[in-house]
Amino acid sequence: MLGFIIGAASGIVQHILLSKINGSGKRGKVVVKTLLFLLTQFLLPFTVLLLCAFFLTNELLLVVIGMAVAIVASLIIKFIISKKGKR
Repeated sequence: MLGFIIGAASGIVQHILLSKINGSGKRGKVVVKTLLFLLTQFLLPFTVLLLCAFFLTNELLLVVIGMAVAIVASLIIKFIISKKGKR
């Protein structure tokens, strides 16, 4: 269960990073801050999975499931909120 919580937290952080990267890309402002977000977005899953592979070997699958569920759920929630705001 700890693996799922770690994966979900990582997935939420990834969603936040992707939102910031997407927002700055839409505005046309690609600065050093955006590049740091992009680098963090690529390194975060590798780091979390590597640490869990060493310390939580039995829960590695739960970490991956937690990441996927958190990213998809946060995107669905964001979509629903954006659709309600347009009405």
